[in-house]
Amino acid sequence: MASAPTMSTLLEIKSSVLRQVQVCPSFRRRTEEEPGSASADPQEPATGAWKPGDGVEFFTQMRLILKKGEGRRSLPCPEVLLRSNSPAPTEPVDPNRGLRALTQEEVEMLYEEALYTVLYRAGTMGPDQVDDQEALLSYLQQVFGTSPEEHAEAIERVKKAKAPTYALKVSVMRAKNLLAKDPNGFSDPYCMLGILSASGTPREPGPHKEQRFSFRKGAKRGSPLPAKCIQVTEVKSSTLNPVWKEHFLFEIEDVSTDQLHLDIWDHDDDVSLVEACRKLNEVIGLKGMSRYFKQIVKSARANGKAGPTEDHTDDFLGCLNIPIWEVPVAGEDRWFKLEPRSSASRVQGDCQLVLKLITTQRDTGMSQRGRSGFLSYLLLLSRLLQFEHRAEEPNSSSWRGELSAPAATVLCLHGAQSNLSALQLAVLHWQVSSRHHQTCTLDYGYLLGLLEDMQAHWEEAASLPQEQEESLADSFSAFSEFALRLLRQLRDYFPATNSTAIRRLELLLKCLDKLQLFQPSFEVCPFETELNTDITAALKRGNREWFDRLLNAKSPREQPGLQRLAGLVELVDAIYEDLQSCYSIYASLFHSIIKIDFFTLTFRQLERLVAEEVWVLTEDLSSKMTLEVASRLFELYLSLADIQRFWSSILGRDSRSLALVGIHVPFLPAVKLWLQVLRDQAKWRLQGAVDVDTLEPMENSKHSSSVATASLCFSHIQELWTCLAWPDPVQAQGLGTQLSQDLCEAALFYTQLLRKKVDTQPRASGEAVSEPLCVVLNNVELLRRAVGQALRGLAWPEGASGLTGGLPRSLLNCTQALDEDLQREACTVTAHLTSKMVGDIRKYVQHISLSPDSIQNDEAVAPLMKYLDEKLALLNALLVKENLNRVLEALWELLLQAILQALGTNLDVSADFYSRFHFTLEALVTFFHADGQGLPLENLRDGSYKRLEEELRLHKCSTRECIEQYYLDKLKQRSLEHNRCGRLSVRCYYEAAEQRLVVEVLHAADLLPLDANGLSDPFVIVELGPPHFFPLVHSQRTQVKNRTLHPVYDELFYFSVPAEACRRRGACVLFTVMDHDWLSTNDFAGEAALGLGGIGGIVRPQVGGSTRTGQPITLHLRRPRAQVRSALRMLEGRTNREAQEFVKRLRELEKFMEADP
Repeated sequence: MASAPTMSTLLEIKSSVLRQVQVCPSFRRRTEEEPGSASADPQEPATGAWKPGDGVEFFTQMRLILKKGEGRRSLPCPEVLLRSNSPAPTEPVDPNRGLRALTQEEVEMLYEEALYTVLYRAGTMGPDQVDDQEALLSYLQQVFGTSPEEHAEAIERVKKAKAPTYALKVSVMRAKNLLAKDPNGFSDPYCMLGILSASGTPREPGPHKEQRFSFRKGAKRGSPLPAKCIQVTEVKSSTLNPVWKEHFLFEIEDVSTDQLHLDIWDHDDDVSLVEACRKLNEVIGLKGMSRYFKQIVKSARANGKAGPTEDHTDDFLGCLNIPIWEVPVAGEDRWFKLEPRSSASRVQGDCQLVLKLITTQRDTGMSQRGRSGFLSYLLLLSRLLQFEHRAEEPNSSSWRGELSAPAATVLCLHGAQSNLSALQLAVLHWQVSSRHHQTCTLDYGYLLGLLEDMQAHWEEAASLPQEQEESLADSFSAFSEFALRLLRQLRDYFPATNSTAIRRLELLLKCLDKLQLFQPSFEVCPFETELNTDITAALKRGNREWFDRLLNAKSPREQPGLQRLAGLVELVDAIYEDLQSCYSIYASLFHSIIKIDFFTLTFRQLERLVAEEVWVLTEDLSSKMTLEVASRLFELYLSLADIQRFWSSILGRDSRSLALVGIHVPFLPAVKLWLQVLRDQAKWRLQGAVDVDTLEPMENSKHSSSVATASLCFSHIQELWTCLAWPDPVQAQGLGTQLSQDLCEAALFYTQLLRKKVDTQPRASGEAVSEPLCVVLNNVELLRRAVGQALRGLAWPEGASGLTGGLPRSLLNCTQALDEDLQREACTVTAHLTSKMVGDIRKYVQHISLSPDSIQNDEAVAPLMKYLDEKLALLNALLVKENLNRVLEALWELLLQAILQALGTNLDVSADFYSRFHFTLEALVTFFHADGQGLPLENLRDGSYKRLEEELRLHKCSTRECIEQYYLDKLKQRSLEHNRCGRLSVRCYYEAAEQRLVVEVLHAADLLPLDANGLSDPFVIVELGPPHFFPLVHSQRTQVKNRTLHPVYDELFYFSVPAEACRRRGACVLFTVMDHDWLSTNDFAGEAALGLGGIGGIVRPQVGGSTRTGQPITLHLRRPRAQVRSALRMLEGRTNREAQEFVKRLRELEKFMEADP
């Protein structure tokens, strides 16, 4: 019974449902009651009428329930769920989420901007770019959809426009491997660079075009030039691999003829002789020394009387001449090899430059209206992207933004002419593509690549202008909003069974993760809250919306309870499958990419929603319990138990915090009723299976169809119990005990049906081996194993009862009792099977006993062996191994009894007679053992075999040998009755001097009460045996001790016998305890024998003193066993006088002996 606090706690869980669903007044009334009122057990519902049948439909339905749970025994694998490589579901698009539509005037200006870019291009086209101007213009006509006339007019207008002003951006990055010009083995390099016209002179605004210019300090002193013509880098001291990273901008007048000229010089300041001498330590090598003296001479001239015309210039290190028209339109970053000024110059090394040809003034409508190159590029890219997507794969979601060569060329020209940085280009491509994706789906791998490209340039470049950063932040917000809407409908757009969709989900999550990385870099934050928080909220909202849709589709609250019940089962099954997908597919993606525990979030939310619905429905149906309701509730509970097991099977998960804890309570009446139905249906199913059974072996088996059905039924019942996994130990014990009893009852019911079936089978006359009986025997054995396995699988939770051998004690007792019953049934069928062979076996054994001594033993035994070989070959083909062993054991016992019977009816025959049967016995042992394939030798040589072998051995002995064996058997006896006959204490020793045996009877204890008063009047008979060892000795006896079970005698007896007789094998003293009766014959109370070979005085002679001081010997009294009486029977069959006298002397005593069972 459930306790009051437990039930009240469970009722509190349902309070959230009552606030949402006000359709269950009985449930509300229950919550208003006192907690103690909930402690009463629910009443057993009436079972109603269940239509009898063959149980097929019932077990078919049960099999479907079990099959549903087969896939839930272990955690799912992603390979099992990802079954489809078909295209992913189409994602929602909205044309309004793209960039703003342009007016006709803006389109015309953009068209003009694109034409202007192509017509006034400058620089060299790359190998992947389109160098044909007409092809580029034709492509733009297609993009903007203009007619040939409109296209021609637009081109003419652009051609009449003023040409753009060009400029060259030069970044002097570094040089390497320069010549050493200083005495210390290094140089102090710097660069001088400027634009040379076609005449080879630097450009300047004055009229001095004819003057030759050299990039030297002396020349600059003589003829100063404007700073815009000549630019100088910093001097990098003492290095041959200088790094400058300085940037310059030069205006270009004529792109086709101008060229960039760059000199690298070693900076040498004018120094005095004293300072030059001070630097002596810096001289490196002989060449350095030569340069050092040259430097001193130059310095002396400068400080002496040399005139001002003396030329003290820096040392030349190399130069570069780069025509402007050779600069690629996309710019270039490369190493240039330094060149000499003349053939006499000696230079070496390389210089790295970054060159880019741009426009600073453009005569276009967009430029005139102040539209930046950034905005112009954005609009142009959007236009080209839309055109390219429509032309490539308009309905595909796998397009990765691959642009055609004309499109890429136009964008490259415009980006270079607009002086857009790599970061700006990356930002523009992301903004346009992410917006375009929301109107026409793209591949998320392409978008992720754009984000990664932007991230790489973001780390290298300075921050964007505020306006451009705000524009980028808006694109992030729009994309994240779009992605969150998709995640709310995760199951629709990214189903777990579609590998293509799951791959898209993975890339989408990676895109969102990239967006989070940009958040700290923005001055204007694009997200109001943490993106992870928004994703979690979207997932929760999506879970609730999905559950509500599923509930309304399968089990709407407006339906009656019974109709809702079937739909609720489907709903719970759908949720289980969804949780499997969450665990095996979605969870790893969300956790590894954006660190969200999607499985826990979804499981707890859906599990609570399901629990709320189930609590309300079970309360509503509690008063309407029918068999149909019970069947549906049972199936519903199994699905709920699967959900709980799913949570518990994950390492580290505690199911005690779930809302489904305690949900089993309202299901208990339905489960009890369903198990009652199961018991009846199982019997009907077994009855139907036996009715159609022909008791013929099935193909490739030795049993019939009915036992296969029975085994399947029991297996299904055991599987069902495993699925049920009832959590309450006490209730589980009650349910499990009843189910195990029902299972045992069904198994015995099946054996009764089999017995009746085989009894009604027509029997063939003269048939020694019945095939139907063999089938029945196999059926019983298979049933025994199947039901045993099923019962062992019914173990309930620990704590309900003590466990014995791994099973609850009651279940173990039930299992053992059924196994014994089925073993007995198998023995009964085995006895029926072998009963027809009894007559044949006796006939062949009699044939052996009547065979004349003239024929050989193997000839006499041959008919019996042939008969057994034929029958056992047939039995081996019909029986399973276990049953074949049973039949072999039964036949073995029949053969032994038949031979014993033959020996008993043939007394006083020749020794050859017994030798022949001894040969027969050993031949049968070999036959039944079959080299280890048959019965074990220890089983064959036990029981009746020992008795038969003993009789055969005794029959070959002389009379005196039989008598000696009689006493040897008594000495071998051990008390097997746990002192039931009591104990006798004696002392026995041999006095060599007197040549006599001394026997002292001391006392007895715990004798059998043989008189009506519960006591006895015992006395002890002492005699020596065998008689022919001691022919002159007579037996002696003690006094009678009245009315006692513990007599004390202390009597001494002397027997004059030689020591040699006492040492013979079998020599003993026999103590027989009798109960003295005055009016009737004395009663036998027990006997014990003591061998004389080990007593004092016989083992070793006594030297002085007396052996009487030795310890007493306690003998356990017993009754003669079978082997003792067998020797006596051998003697009874002898006709010689010695045997008859011995038997006559013992016959009086044997009348009082009652042999043990």
